[in-house]
Amino acid sequence: MEFKLDLLHFLGNYSGIEPPVTGDCILEHEVISLNPNKEPYSIGEAAKLIGSTVKTIRYYDEIELLQPSSHTEGGHRLYTTQDLWQLELITTLRYLNFSIPDIRKLMSGELAVTQALDLQIEALETQIGTLNSMLSILQQAKQHEEDTSLHSEQSLTYISSLVESLTANASRRKQFVAAKVDESHLLDSIPQDWRVSFLHFFDKYMMKDTKLTAQQTLAWKETQELINDPAYWADLARLEVPFFIMANQPQVEANVWVKKMEAIRIRTTEALDKRWAIDSPAVQSMVWDFVLMYASVEHAETPEVFFSKQARYMLDSVTDRILRFNKRCKVINPEWSQIVDGINLLHEGMRLRLKQMEED
Repeated sequence: MEFKLDLLHFLGNYSGIEPPVTGDCILEHEVISLNPNKEPYSIGEAAKLIGSTVKTIRYYDEIELLQPSSHTEGGHRLYTTQDLWQLELITTLRYLNFSIPDIRKLMSGELAVTQALDLQIEALETQIGTLNSMLSILQQAKQHEEDTSLHSEQSLTYISSLVESLTANASRRKQFVAAKVDESHLLDSIPQDWRVSFLHFFDKYMMKDTKLTAQQTLAWKETQELINDPAYWADLARLEVPFFIMANQPQVEANVWVKKMEAIRIRTTEALDKRWAIDSPAVQSMVWDFVLMYASVEHAETPEVFFSKQARYMLDSVTDRILRFNKRCKVINPEWSQIVDGINLLHEGMRLRLKQMEED
């Protein structure tokens, strides 16, 4: 009997999936015999069967992406047929350039297949755009070399200047954003110190004075297009209404608020690193603290009411343009992922708490 790995079928039915029938498994386009009497397989046999390496499979175990079903008395890893199927799925997804975190979310059912495929298609389109940009630079440099009789050093200088003309340093990026913020009048209604607080994380992570790669340059270009879109500013203005209200009736000074936000960021990063459950006391505590940071003096006496209203507003105000902006920022500076992933964790925590509040 044979079974063939069907990526969409597997992912679409992963939650609570039954093991595939034991028989011949088509892996790496070859029919590999899986003898029911042979199970379990050693890590070396598993690696050979899926066309991977012992080191890679051991790594998946260490990061708890895919752990063996059992061990020998001596502690050696043993894998079942279903383990091999899952390992082959991981190998396939890695071939398609899925990240380990995304694979983990897919296999746990946290990320829908359609959403995952859309994200990966978008990521690959970005890579294609990056390669096209690099190719254009090289072709222009080659054409310039053929049209002139420059020495090697002069040719390399030309390539460098060509790249420089297409990228934007931190100073130019900051000038562009500052001009757009002024043009949008987004922060006109709040005091100056709170304007600085509003831009704290963006300035800290997105305005680092490092030279952008070709991929980051393309992401910055796409970010500029978003920032030039009035609809983006309308989305952002709606999303940040609670901040503007709080900034005009704050319970703390602006610099103290920033420190508290930094503390939330550190806590969410720890929660993600340690993979704390959404319903854990630690995650729910930071969710509560985060939402209540937007409370003004008038909300101090009714925190539960404020939490419910504010959390719903935060969740409902996230638009596709906001999400696209964050995706581009993650490319420009991967450290921005800490901010975005932390916010996603907080949003999941909000949804759970709101559900619990409804049930009480």
